[in-house]
Amino acid sequence: MCASALASGPSGGAAVRPLVDCVLGALEAGGRERGGPLPVGGPEAVAALVRDAVGEVLPEEGDPGALEDLVRVLAAGAADPADPLCAAHLHCPPLAVAVAADLAVSVLNPSLDSWDQSPSASALEESVTGALARFAGMADALVTSGGTEANQLAVLLAREVCGPGVRLMCGANAHHSLARAAWLFGLAEPVVVPASGGVVEAAALEAALSRVAGPVLVAATAGTTDAGLIDPLPEVAALCARYGARLHVDAAYGGGLLFSDRYRGLLAGLEAADSVALDLHKLGWQPVAAGVFAVRDGGDLAVLGQRADYLSAADDVEAGLPDLLGRSLRTTRRADVFKVAVTLRVLGRAGLGSLVDGVCAGAREFAGLVAGRPGFELYGLPVISTVVFRPSGVGDDIVAEVRRRLLVEGRAVLGRARLGGRLWFKVTLLNPHVRLSELAGVLCLVEGHLR
Repeated sequence: MCASALASGPSGGAAVRPLVDCVLGALEAGGRERGGPLPVGGPEAVAALVRDAVGEVLPEEGDPGALEDLVRVLAAGAADPADPLCAAHLHCPPLAVAVAADLAVSVLNPSLDSWDQSPSASALEESVTGALARFAGMADALVTSGGTEANQLAVLLAREVCGPGVRLMCGANAHHSLARAAWLFGLAEPVVVPASGGVVEAAALEAALSRVAGPVLVAATAGTTDAGLIDPLPEVAALCARYGARLHVDAAYGGGLLFSDRYRGLLAGLEAADSVALDLHKLGWQPVAAGVFAVRDGGDLAVLGQRADYLSAADDVEAGLPDLLGRSLRTTRRADVFKVAVTLRVLGRAGLGSLVDGVCAGAREFAGLVAGRPGFELYGLPVISTVVFRPSGVGDDIVAEVRRRLLVEGRAVLGRARLGGRLWFKVTLLNPHVRLSELAGVLCLVEGHLR
């Protein structure tokens, strides 16, 4: 291996091919070494493993074997989202075809801040974002790094469209990035609306809207982080229309339901939003990052326009070269849209819908198992693919301690959710191939730590 060989160019394939084989072998070796959903021993053990493998970070002379060694350690110390017992977060196991597509992007390294760095990628992004926007009932869309960036864009556009006095109003169930966005863009503290049972109460929202003078941005959630619940979007949209409020829907999790004939009805009312956040690195099975921010009025995006002569000179734009600076808050930007385009074409809506149906059905099966198991409480029936439960008759400190012990032992990765004043375990199913018998192991592990 020539350490200075390039990935692209006439000889790029010959340079990359053996390295890919090396990486795949090291991933398998690291996975065997890990032996489960998470490495054993907790943070200190993993840090020691990494230190030993890395050694001197910047040695005087390089080590040709470092790629294999470090990939193996990365895998040995990873959380494996494909493992049935790794289900704490909205952290999906990516599709093989999307990973393969991502390799092509890494080789060609297009940067979507000017057309001359990304001719085909910029054209593809325009096509894919337009199609996804229409699919969600919107007019236009941008690629983002995820829901946080999309929520920031929603708040920024509201400030620009409505003025600096706009007030963010969101449920107590809203993602933390919304309040942070209000802070980032210099807005007043958000008005927080109660979320009884995990979703915004329409009556409480109306009461809040009636009290606030001036322009308001209401942020609803379609797929809460804690329990995967969906705010009553039709009622929220109707109230926004009545009070003249702008509406953003954070559907970073739930937006993937659009692919499913069976579940897309849960997003009724989404089309009334002024903006929508979608994450395809959740219910889209893409490698991170693959976010989308869609708007009902494409003209709202004009405020993002910038001019930099070396990237988007006025005479170049007038001559027909696309101006990409208004398509993101970022400048240098990876072509994350490519893996999405490949996935959409290879699987189609029906193929992705089948995966969505699979994880939703799996969540319902697991919830049924929990409900029928003595010694466990179920928070409620899953709406998407999140199941929230806890052992009966124990305190929050026990729930927290059991979760940490399972993490340190490397045996299971369970999430935590504080709902109704109590702490619960959270299982978020994003692996459509997991079997119910495998999920039953979660309950056995928890029971084993309660004895």
